[in-house]
Amino acid sequence: MTTTTAIVLAAGQGTRMKSQRAKVLFELAGRPMLHHVLDAAFEAGASRAVVVVGFDGEAVTASLARYGDKVQTVVQAERRGTGHAVGCALPALDARDELAMILCGDTPLVRAAELGALAGSLAGVPDVSLAMLTCRVADPTGYGRILRDASGRVTAIREHRDASETERAIDEVNPAMYLARTSFLREAVAKLEPNNAQGELYFTDVVAQAAKKGGAVAVPAPDASALVGINDRGQLFAAEEVLFERVAERHRSEGVTVRGGARIDVSVTIEPDATIEQAVVLRGATTIGAGARIDVGSVLTDVRVGAGATVLPYSVATKSSIGESAQVGPFSHVRPESEICDSAHIGNFVETKKTIVRRGAKANHLAYLGDGDIGEGANVGAGTIFCNYDGFKKHRTEIGAGAFIGSDSQLVAPIKIGVGAYVATGTTVTMDVPDDALAIARLKQENKLGYASRLKARLKAAAKPKDDAAKKA
Repeated sequence: MTTTTAIVLAAGQGTRMKSQRAKVLFELAGRPMLHHVLDAAFEAGASRAVVVVGFDGEAVTASLARYGDKVQTVVQAERRGTGHAVGCALPALDARDELAMILCGDTPLVRAAELGALAGSLAGVPDVSLAMLTCRVADPTGYGRILRDASGRVTAIREHRDASETERAIDEVNPAMYLARTSFLREAVAKLEPNNAQGELYFTDVVAQAAKKGGAVAVPAPDASALVGINDRGQLFAAEEVLFERVAERHRSEGVTVRGGARIDVSVTIEPDATIEQAVVLRGATTIGAGARIDVGSVLTDVRVGAGATVLPYSVATKSSIGESAQVGPFSHVRPESEICDSAHIGNFVETKKTIVRRGAKANHLAYLGDGDIGEGANVGAGTIFCNYDGFKKHRTEIGAGAFIGSDSQLVAPIKIGVGAYVATGTTVTMDVPDDALAIARLKQENKLGYASRLKARLKAAAKPKDDAAKKA
């Protein structure tokens, strides 16, 4: 079996991005553009990859940890063109690497389908040293042009800056994706010279060497839009829109309803019969169970949503879980390490943090539940606050199964509310409440009969001079 190694060029800064971050680290659909290229290469059959880094190289290398030893980096300390970059990678190849697939790290829309066609292009043609993808575009400005002889064979690539007017009229262009035999590659790169307007070593000059030696195979790509490179933030935006639509279409084909405007990262998993409404954002390692509904405007990051659960509009959840048939929202905030268990309810303007809301428990209105454990079937009333922070340390609140917490209660942690206990409305709880006990802590109400009219008259008289002075002014 032929072994193919991908060489991915990722050393440039990308000055048009106007950033101190390497261009290849900009994310599209939750993943750096470089990773999209690597994923396509591996899916197309590459066994490993050598990434050429330069600007912001440490950060680029650090981002590749998810690939383990499948990806190796080499440094292009001095940027002298694409041919020089490939030359920097060649020492990392050994006798096992029969073929090298040369790609650019800023082409995140390329798919395994395009690269798969390239990967098989040298099979059965031992005399051919190099193959490359080509495509036709309406506006070829900036691209290298494919030059052919009278019989239609590829003879060379001419970069835009070096092309004549006749050559610039050619609409068949080079998207810079190649497959070469490594033995030929070592020999050809060593012969490159900077005979061009940029004074650089162009990798494209290798194509002319291949044509003279035995021929260069052109592999037409039917979808030119999948091969575009990213040079500025406008192109980044356009490419990400394409990726989001691809992801949505994939989920639709697998039985998921995805409304327009949803933004779903490539890493998200969604089971059949789930519904993703408009303007929903699903990020990271989020998983959505069968039949769940994520309603308009909700944002979930690294969240597990169980089957049949409902997340109502404009809720935000991060690094947490929402159980089967649970309901969250609208306008809820589920902060990290929260666990909303099966059939539990978290309602409007409820915030949780590092809290377990056990099966069937409810907190439907206006509450802060931080560092807590709410037992099965318990009810937490509107305006309840878990007072979990003393200015130095966080403390836990535990509420037993079936307990009732009245509205406008403050539970001063550390505190335990027993099974079936009842906390009266407006209570500040500062000590544990036993099972089946009633906790009540309020000032005694006093009604002064007939006093309201006298109080109003006094307040009105006190305010009148201010009103008169204001009118005179």
